[in-house]
Amino acid sequence: MKNKLLLLLVSLIVLSSCTKDNSNSSSNYKIENQQATGSSAYDILSDDTYKSLVIELVYVEGFAPTAAALNNFQNFLNDRIYKPDGITIETRAIASPGESPYTTKEIAAIEDKNRTLYNSENQIAVWMFFADGESDQNDEDSVVLGTAYRNTSFVIYEETIHGYSDSRYEPNRGTLESTVINHEFGHILGLTNLGTAMTEDHEDPEHDKHCDVESCLMYWAAESSSSLGNLFNAGTVPQLDPKCLADLQANGGK
Repeated sequence: MKNKLLLLLVSLIVLSSCTKDNSNSSSNYKIENQQATGSSAYDILSDDTYKSLVIELVYVEGFAPTAAALNNFQNFLNDRIYKPDGITIETRAIASPGESPYTTKEIAAIEDKNRTLYNSENQIAVWMFFADGESDQNDEDSVVLGTAYRNTSFVIYEETIHGYSDSRYEPNRGTLESTVINHEFGHILGLTNLGTAMTEDHEDPEHDKHCDVESCLMYWAAESSSSLGNLFNAGTVPQLDPKCLADLQANGGK
């Protein structure tokens, strides 16, 4: 009887220890996804630590991105990132938080409440949120279309994009969405001089962490309403210029 009780006690201790270890591991991974923007660039670009990437795409009901934008984003990821076990995008809707205009702190709180995917041993996770309102940083001269605010987190102000696309003399919505999505993910990848070192100086002195080449995806205007005229005239999504590509390749990317 004593042996049975001892065996039961040992089993409970082992079970308790395993449960505690898993909890700590989950907590550690969550902390890993709450660091400074650009700080996980190498881990996302290369396959040294993480062999796959998952994008947790969450949108407010009625504000889903277009299929064209998601296809363009998937191609952008495949073109720049080494992930031999694949890159996936998991999509779901949530009800409106009802907090527009949004501060970055409020956006982060929405993520903390709704995010379910964090880094695991072999997979790195990114949170991507499509909001039903505008940024509190908008002013009379310019509006914010997107913001990268953590190492694996960014927001697209989809309601604002709706208001600036698909009407006469406005860019196609899929083109505008693609531009903003790819631009913000470029910041997640550490561009420009935001965690991915520059192989040569090309940071805009008047707009920190942006490329000084006007045709580049990472030019500052790509995340604000200032880019809309150029987008409408060109009709295509801006690409990364050779300097930004060189930076990514030097930091483990394609």
